[in-house]
Amino acid sequence: MTPSTATERNVGNDRLKALAGERYRNKQQLSGDWTETIETILSHRSVRHYLQDPVPAEAIELAVAAAQSAPSSSNLQAWSVVAVEDVERRGRLNAVAGNQRQIAQAPLLLVWLADLARPRKIATERGATGEGLDYVESFLLGVIDAALAAQNAVVALESLGLGTCYIGAIRNDPETVARELALPDGVFPVFGLTVGYPDPAVPAGVKPRLPQTSVLHRERYQDGAPADDLAGYNYILRTFQTEQTMPLIDWTDQVRNRIGTVEALRGRHVLGEVARKLGFRLK
Repeated sequence: MTPSTATERNVGNDRLKALAGERYRNKQQLSGDWTETIETILSHRSVRHYLQDPVPAEAIELAVAAAQSAPSSSNLQAWSVVAVEDVERRGRLNAVAGNQRQIAQAPLLLVWLADLARPRKIATERGATGEGLDYVESFLLGVIDAALAAQNAVVALESLGLGTCYIGAIRNDPETVARELALPDGVFPVFGLTVGYPDPAVPAGVKPRLPQTSVLHRERYQDGAPADDLAGYNYILRTFQTEQTMPLIDWTDQVRNRIGTVEALRGRHVLGEVARKLGFRLK
């Protein structure tokens, strides 16, 4: 090993140690080769405070190219994205999402779509019924394709110094979103993504995640993580909440509250019915 290589490896190890410390805040160690891509991914944070500077058109195009570089089931590429910059339209979409600060502040909202209209049109124009699109499998395919594409775009955008935040509340009222964006039958809004330059006056922190012992299973699923995983994570997350001046709540209580009742779904319990209205048969 040359001296320069040894130095680079030491620097990489130090960065991995720092990144693991931010992401887990426990004894988790990361080893291997550090790369700028790893740095970008492990440094991800949800940004909810933005400057008003517009997102450059070339950054949007690079993000879409990154999105199109994601895997796609059978190469159907069953997704699309609508870039919303108009303030009034963004405001109407924000009303669907519960009037969130990040949507109001961000200069760009990307709405990611499961798009089965395009493959259906191709099939019907070539004499096929396209009935394979009428099943839950195809709906899932479109949703998964959209999610994979969006996450690639997030990594690209963050590597360019931009901040992002996923907006699942777009699904509070998919019909209204569909009307606002003129979506044809067979296109479903999966989630939104705010994009903009982070406001340095309100820095976002790296939110700690569950210990790897809770999520990493080897060979077969192990039912139940170590007993102290959840208690330890509750404590770590409360520390993060305090630092970010967020409301204090144990993660276990947050999970219970989010899924404990139908009302907690905020109208999304009818998504199957809504998807059918938007042209998905879901057999």
